Amino acid sequence: MNKIWIALIVVAVLILGVFGWLKGTYNGFVTSQESVSQLWADVESAYQRRADLIPNLVETVKGYASHEKEVLTGVTEARSRVGSIRVDPAKMTTESLKSFQDAQGALSGALTRLLAVAENYPTLKANENFRDLQTQLEGTENRINVARSRFNEGAREYNTRIRSFPANMLAGMFGFGAKAYFQADEGASVAPKVKF
Repeated sequence: MNKIWIALIVVAVLILGVFGWLKGTYNGFVTSQESVSQLWADVESAYQRRADLIPNLVETVKGYASHEKEVLTGVTEARSRVGSIRVDPAKMTTESLKSFQDAQGALSGALTRLLAVAENYPTLKANENFRDLQTQLEGTENRINVARSRFNEGAREYNTRIRSFPANMLAGMFGFGAKAYFQADEGASVAPKVKF
């Protein structure tokens, strides 16, 4: 009779231990997934800050370089395309993140052309509003880089957690899938040429 009780106690302890592991592992997945979602919101917030600065920058440049209509239109259109792309952090795929990143890259290129146009207008470069907007834009680009790095780190931690044995079996059962990473922009490995 004592052996039966001991066996029942051992089985109960094992069941509770397994249940505790399942609960802890599942809740760890949820916590990591929510962390990645929050980090993604930070990325979107940084990009939104840049998008909010663009109309002011365009209007400031427009006053000085109104005949540069093609460049101004390009920035406005690129900003519009960026605004139309939404990535759901719960269903993030490499393709959806690439689409988002491509649109952001097109906007970065348009902004670069806009700032290059501004170089041709000394009075614009001296304008206090333009300098302030340019400084804010530079700060925002730094925020974007930091947010992207933090997102990649959070995605790495999450992906490691869901792919580690034996937790990976539980992750697969409950549909926890890997998150995509931000990649370097195309051509980023080539150093820009500086000529004086």
